Amino acid sequence: MKDLTFKQRVAQGVHDLFYIWKQEFRNTFRDQGVLIFFVLVPLVYPLIYSFIYTNETLRDVPTAVVDDSRTSLSRDYLRRVDATPEVQIVTYCADMEEAKLALRDRKAYGIIYIPASFSEDIAKGQQTQVSLYCDMSGLLYYKSLLLSNTEVSLDMNAEIKIARAGNTTERQDELTAYPIEYKDVALYNPTNGFAAFLIPAVLMLIIQQTLLLGIGLSAGTAREHNRFRDLVPVQRHYNGTLRIVFGKGLSYLMVYALVAVYVLVVVPRLFSLNQIAIPGELTLFCLPYLLACIFFSMTASIAIRNRETCMLLFVFTSVPLLFLSGISWPGSAIPPFWKYFSYLFPSTFGINGYVRINSMGATLNEVAFEYQALWIQTGVYFVTTCLVYRWQILMSRRHVIEAYRRYKAKFVTHNPSSSTNEMK
Repeated sequence: MKDLTFKQRVAQGVHDLFYIWKQEFRNTFRDQGVLIFFVLVPLVYPLIYSFIYTNETLRDVPTAVVDDSRTSLSRDYLRRVDATPEVQIVTYCADMEEAKLALRDRKAYGIIYIPASFSEDIAKGQQTQVSLYCDMSGLLYYKSLLLSNTEVSLDMNAEIKIARAGNTTERQDELTAYPIEYKDVALYNPTNGFAAFLIPAVLMLIIQQTLLLGIGLSAGTAREHNRFRDLVPVQRHYNGTLRIVFGKGLSYLMVYALVAVYVLVVVPRLFSLNQIAIPGELTLFCLPYLLACIFFSMTASIAIRNRETCMLLFVFTSVPLLFLSGISWPGSAIPPFWKYFSYLFPSTFGINGYVRINSMGATLNEVAFEYQALWIQTGVYFVTTCLVYRWQILMSRRHVIEAYRRYKAKFVTHNPSSSTNEMK
């Protein structure tokens, strides 16, 4: 390289870059493990998650009833609850012990208890109550039971107030029932569905995690095939930091440009999820996200010593990262330490920005914080990746020199009369 001109060095670097790109691209599709993480998992996982939550909301939750009142008013209340789409009364129990058995045997996921004084209290003008007992192993059961009973109780409250007011016109009845009129408008999630709220975050996280696992598996394979257990092969094409980083990064970017289109555009359309993003805005936002994920994964791959290590180190992080993003768990309730810790991962900014762009129609100006943070992460992780591979190149050279010295010492020991030229 010292004898080459600057132009020849640049040409050699570009040639090596595309050689590394070709080799990495070829290794991706030859290695079944990497191919699974780069192609099969991004193709199948979004479909599995979307199929699970495709119904959006939970309907007809099996419910047990204990009606100690046994009056026409209590039966009317239960009939209205059963008529709501959220609840289905499957059994009437004699007492709470029988209802608890039904809950324990999973025949019901909630209990509605009406006290014996239900109708009597209302007749006396006193406040009464209906008790709900919910299976809290699934919060959606609680949501459905509470929503249906709340709506029915509000309707019956309005009817009772109107009946006792003695009004003479319908307008007076309306004012008596609802002195303040309100409207409940669900913004950006009109169905109040679970899929529209959770799936976009999961889709962005899948991109980061599959890149992390795939690149980690590739790094583990490279170390296992390397005589000195280094990340960089002993070849003249791998003799420069930038050519390695750009060559590998370009290979991963080409694969995941297509994967991102499928995961972020095709899958939401297949399941009729909210999708009001401006295509150009979404494309510009996804570019730094992909680059940040690629360089972050290449930096993290330094910790991988064999193919199995990436499964132990990275797989368990998926659920914590989903919570730290502030989508599954409210970001305002996350402690400051964990909030700042989440800034280390591209998924934190990628999930929040994608949800706002895709589900709320935001522009890049409105997600400027997330967009700029992703570009900063891209720059920082690019530098760390260069440092990692530069260190690996130096380690590889040192190992080669040490191996040569050991061979030289061994050769001289066995052939003391040999000349230096013969040994070379």
